[in-house]
Parts: sequence; structure tokens; C-alpha cells
Amino acid sequence: MFINPIIKDCDVPRNMDLTALRAFLTVAETGGVTRAAGLLNLTQSAVSMQLKRLEEALNLSLLDRSGRGIALTPSGEQLLGYARRMLELNDEALGRLTANEYEGEIVLGVPHDIVYPVLPPILRQFATDFPRVQVKLISSFTSRMKAQFSRGEIDVLLTTEYDTPSDARCLCSIPLVWVGAPDGQAWKQRPLRLAHEGSCIFRSVTQRILDREDIPWEMALETDSARSSEATVSADLAVHSMLDGTWPQQLEPIDHGGTLPDLGVSNVNLYWSESRMPAVIAALAEMLTGGYGVMD
Repeated sequence: MFINPIIKDCDVPRNMDLTALRAFLTVAETGGVTRAAGLLNLTQSAVSMQLKRLEEALNLSLLDRSGRGIALTPSGEQLLGYARRMLELNDEALGRLTANEYEGEIVLGVPHDIVYPVLPPILRQFATDFPRVQVKLISSFTSRMKAQFSRGEIDVLLTTEYDTPSDARCLCSIPLVWVGAPDGQAWKQRPLRLAHEGSCIFRSVTQRILDREDIPWEMALETDSARSSEATVSADLAVHSMLDGTWPQQLEPIDHGGTLPDLGVSNVNLYWSESRMPAVIAALAEMLTGGYGVMD
């Protein structure tokens, strides 16, 4: 006797699209489709299509697009944790089963002000592609790390510089802006009090621009600690110059209405040495190019 069972939709297992899930996670971590597309080596339209496919498959709205930028809906926030766990397990399995012959350590230098939001997803993807290669991250001032790079102590180096030397690749250009305490008044004082670390590459440039504009200035402190500079600025005792979009939450850009001079733009440059594991270093360089190339 043949029985034809009736299979309901709810009885059929449903699988989530890991590619679409990776697009969602990358957008959530980087805060935008443009940056996510650069990291995933996809077009913006392709990433948007994957997000749409995921929302349709779940019949849920995952992203709030009503304001400036992209924010997660409550459903999106709930999915985010699952997405991380699912993709980490997927990447771990692939890494273990397809591990290649590369093994060793790469030293990567990155200035502290451009670590977020681009670098963490790049490091995660690199660990998946090269599970036996360890990345040692150094975060310091550009001038110090360039000296370390020249001595062979750093294999791959990102810098923030006003020009791009012939042995470097310019990934993007970012405006330099004046920042101060929220609703602060320090920018109105003369002489203008500055809070820059002694090794900050923007310190001397900012001073020269002020001299050129005949604006008197003085240093509010002498330190090599970024935290000390930020604390001084957040107390409204001085002002600082930073890359656009990189200021910490306790500071904000100064709406000076043209009272303070334009500071120009800084390049994010990439240096790398292929003396060790050239294929691996070249792969990391390309990942960095894709990630930081969409910052400006």
C-alpha cells in the first residue's frame, strides 16, 4: 500500500545563504555598504542585492536605512550574533580542511587612528585564508613605524602622511579637521592652545599652517600619549587636528565657520616588503588596499 505523504513547508529544512550572511555581517561591522563592498571585493549593487535577498528569505527588515548611514533593526541586532558564530564556524572548518603550506608571522604596523573600522574584518578574513600565519599588530606613530620598517622590523605598514613617497602606494586621501570638546570654546582663544603628541605627524604641519596664517599658538602639554592629548582636549583646554571621522566619542569636529585655517588632506599610504612569504604579504597588501581604498 503506497501512502503519499503531504509535506508542509515547515517540514522542509531551510538553509541560510552564508554569502548573504557574510555581506550582512560586513556591512554591520563597517557601518556601510561602500566599505563592505571594498572588503568583499564586490560592487555596491551586489552587496545591496545580497542584503535584500537575506531580508526576503527571512521576511524581516534587518537594516534601518531611514537616517544617515545604516543602523541595525532589532531583528538585525539579534541576527548579528548568530551570523558571527555561523561564519566563524564555517571559516574555521574551511581553514582546517584547506590549510596551505604557509606558516610563520607577519608584522603589521597601523597608526591607531585608522585601525577602526576597517582593520578587524581584514584580519579576520586573512586568518581564514592563511590559518597558519600569525599577524603581529603594532599600533604607533607613523614616524616611529617608518623607522622600524626601514630596519626590517615591520613587514607591512600603513601610514598617514601628507605626501606619498615613490616606494609606497596611496590607498586614499582623508581631510584633516579641527576637533575639540563638545560645545567647547578653546578654539576661540588666542594664542590657540594645541594638544598634539610629540611624535604626531600632524603636529608640525598644523603649527606651520597656523604660522602661515599669523595665528598665534602654544602647546598645552608635552606628551607622547594619545590618551593624555584627548583628555586635555575633552576638558576644553586645547584643540587638536585629526583625520575626518576618526575622533573618539568624547570629542567632536569644531564648527569654526572659517575662523581656523583649512588643514588639507592626509594620505593613507601602504608599504610592504616581500622578503619573507611574498605571496602571503602580497595577499595582505591587496586586502588592505580594498579595505582602506573606500575610506575617502
